[in-house]
Amino acid sequence: MIEVKDLTFSYGKIFHGKDKQVLHGLNFTVEDSEIFGFLGPNGSGKSTTQKILTGILKGHGGRVSLFGKDIKEVHTQEFFQKIGVLFEFPYLYANLSALDNLHYFSSFYPREQLRDAQEVLDELEFKKDFLKKPVSSYSKGMRQRVSMARALISNPKLLFLDEPTSGLDPTGAVLFRRIIEKERQKGTTVFVTTHNMLDADLLCDRVAFISDGNIVALDTPKNLKEQNGSRSIAVRYLYQGRREEQTLEAQSLKAGIPFPYDELLSIHSKEPTLEDIFIRYAGRRLS
Repeated sequence: MIEVKDLTFSYGKIFHGKDKQVLHGLNFTVEDSEIFGFLGPNGSGKSTTQKILTGILKGHGGRVSLFGKDIKEVHTQEFFQKIGVLFEFPYLYANLSALDNLHYFSSFYPREQLRDAQEVLDELEFKKDFLKKPVSSYSKGMRQRVSMARALISNPKLLFLDEPTSGLDPTGAVLFRRIIEKERQKGTTVFVTTHNMLDADLLCDRVAFISDGNIVALDTPKNLKEQNGSRSIAVRYLYQGRREEQTLEAQSLKAGIPFPYDELLSIHSKEPTLEDIFIRYAGRRLS
């Protein structure tokens, strides 16, 4: 679905007459019906990469192909009608309502390709009493729902999501993750750029870590955590009226708990988070 080879990009001569290179030869592929996470802090190059993939940003080096076609050579409306985009900052007309925004954006696509605007908003649990009120009166979470509806209204085969759960409360974030998984089950390929490692861990089949314009790791979340885990177990227990905790090597538990206790409270693996792993590879935090 997506093939990227030796991708480079520079933002002109803006620093003492010198080019500011932000991407340094990226290589990766995204398979059909895959949810692929592109993860990194602000300024790492992830948004620049997405803008290149969606055709917004021109002038890159290397090769980028979508649907088997080089994006430099494709300029047809039909090609871009296969793509849906959720931008990090909502691109909506503030004086129009949710429905009016969606009806306007729907006019750029063939009628037979479109979903019903009301049904999409219902799926996103948009508040019905705001359907005809202007976007300027919406909360950030409500605007995010309309922006997601805009990305989904055209039944895209390839969906780009930039910080999809930004501005949502925990219930809204769970809803969005469920909808994204539903899209994948329909056969949609999803490319997610984010610095939210929980989203990446719960959603993505594979993730790429980008730092300073370089991909520093690429694998499944499970493999990354297993490869970078300590294989240790934290045991919490009660003994003689006191709460205690010990950390053991996992192998040592084969013979049972090797210390006296009155009651076990919890046993859990000390598995690193994706953010822990990112710090190991990139040497800095995501925020």
